[in-house]
This record gives sequence, structure tokens and C-alpha cells, in this order.
Amino acid sequence: MASLLPYTFGGPAATGKIKREPDDFIVEEMLGFALTGEGEHIFLKIRKRGENTDYIARQIARFAGLPNMAVSYAGLKDRHAVTAQWFGVHLPGKREVDWRGLESETVSVLEAVRHNRKLKTGALQGNRFIITVRDWQGDRAALEGALAKIKAEGVPNYFGPQRFGRESNNLVQAEALFKGELKLRDRKLEGIYLSAARSEIFNRVLARRVEAGNWNRAIDGDVFMFAGSRSFFRAEINEETLRRVAEHAIHPSGPLWGVGEIATTGTALALEQAVAAEYSALCEGLERKAVEFARRPLRLTMPDLSFEFPDAASLRLSFSLPAGAYATVVLREAVDFDGALD
Repeated sequence: MASLLPYTFGGPAATGKIKREPDDFIVEEMLGFALTGEGEHIFLKIRKRGENTDYIARQIARFAGLPNMAVSYAGLKDRHAVTAQWFGVHLPGKREVDWRGLESETVSVLEAVRHNRKLKTGALQGNRFIITVRDWQGDRAALEGALAKIKAEGVPNYFGPQRFGRESNNLVQAEALFKGELKLRDRKLEGIYLSAARSEIFNRVLARRVEAGNWNRAIDGDVFMFAGSRSFFRAEINEETLRRVAEHAIHPSGPLWGVGEIATTGTALALEQAVAAEYSALCEGLERKAVEFARRPLRLTMPDLSFEFPDAASLRLSFSLPAGAYATVVLREAVDFDGALD
């Protein structure tokens, strides 16, 4: 889907390859809260190389002699990568496990700490990324200029193509679900399809604003969000609001469709309603499924972005993103890349 979305700074300045090796894509989860050291749950920080998140969760459950449902994680991570990821294990009582037995050539246990609450989906502050682009080609000055713009201005907070599955199959399945052509008993799988539908609507609203040049500016009727927050608020469009938006203190938001208040008014509402009318089958399907309406910042910023050229053919980028943001939507603004996205 990302290839169909408009660029912000005129398109990528270079080409290259990502994930040629797992070490080319390094991700570390940031919890954003302190672990208590006591409680019914074990938080395991696992470094995995080229492994699937669900597979590791099942391996943890099997190793500890627990049902699969006793192991949770905050979010899925790329298989074609090296990731430091947290897993939660419900292990009440005083039973302890020597987690070193989980280790292999592709799995290392970095930490094992007790906590008094379950690790829930989305319970992250964000992720740190180190991405190496191999065999890059293009004008170095133009590429450095594009990266400087990204650091200074941010990028549209699109949902990445991973959200939609291979050949957008998740969206195809969502449409079949809404038409009554697909019956599901797997709630997790249904959630994936519903998320794809919401993501498509959000991306289309954001694309309209990128084309209009106001994705990173306040327009009449906007509602706003802080980065990393799920709550939104209205604010009068005055000098103070414009200043806070310009300084990246707050961001205009777009719809995650469902049942509830749309919140925008005026010009912003008209735009969102126009997209909703165009994608009415998705919107109505989400409403029938009683998905709760929410919002998402339109802009994604990474003030800690840095980059280097380890050699003539490689570009290495480092940056942090809030939970739910996609590193590939940052990279696409500078580099037209090839590489696995699952």
C-alpha cells in the first residue's frame, strides 16, 4: 500500500536494499515504565535473530510448561531482523524458571524481571531502530538533504505495508468479512483484518492532506494529539495553536474509524467525511463490528535521527519512534528500497 501513497519531499533521493541480513534491521523495544521486581508476571527481554514473534511466544510457553495464552507480548516484530523484545509470562507463586534454557544460536535472554501487571498489546513507549541500507545509489548530497528535512519536519504517519499483509491480503479479507463472504472464529485474525480496514481509511485521509500540503499544519476544525498519546483534544486555531504545531508539541490527527464521535468540524470534518463516503463499505463494516472510534497523529517526528555512511555502498540510520509507528514510512521518504517487510 505504501507505494501508492504520496511522498512529502518530492520522492526518495536514492535506491537501496534493506534486510539483506537480519543484522541490517535492529529493533529494541522501550517499555516506558519501571518493572516492580515482584508480582505474578515475568517480563522476559529476548533478543531474537530471524525469528517470528508468535513462534518465540509459543516456545516460551512450552519451555515453562504453560498454555500459550499465558505468554503475551506488546507487539509483533519483524522476522527478518534482530529484535530485543519483551514477553510477559503469567507465572504466579514462587516457582522460578532458569530461562537460560531457552537460549540458542538465534535467541538470547537479556533480562527476566517480575512485575505486578500483565504485558498487554501496545504497552510500549516506542522502539529504537538501527537500519542499514545496502548497495545504495543516488546523489549523496540530495540524500543527506532529504534526511535533514525528515529530521527537521517529520514524515506523514502512514501505516506501513506490513499492516496490510502480502499483496494487501488483510484488506481483501476485511472486505470479504464485511460482505459476509468470510466467517471467522479466530478473534485475533479478525482483529488483524479490522485493523487493516481502519488503517486504509486513515492512510487515505492522510494522503489527501499530503497532496494538499497541510498534513503537518492545523486546518479549520482539526483536533490534536501529543506524540505517543491516544487521547485527542480540540483547540482554537490561533497563534498559540499554530506555534505549538510548528514546534511539534502537538500534531493534527486523523480518524481510526469505528463507532463514536468523529470529533473534527469544519474543513477537517468535510475531508474525513468525503473519504468515509468513498470507502463506505469499510466504514460501515467497522461500525457493524462495533470497533471503537479513535484517532492517530498525522505527523511522525524523530528528532534523534542520525545517519552515517560506514562505507561507499552502505547507509546506516538510527532513530526512535513511538509505539505503532513504522520505520519503513520514515525510510521511504529518502530511499526507494527493496527488502522483506514481514
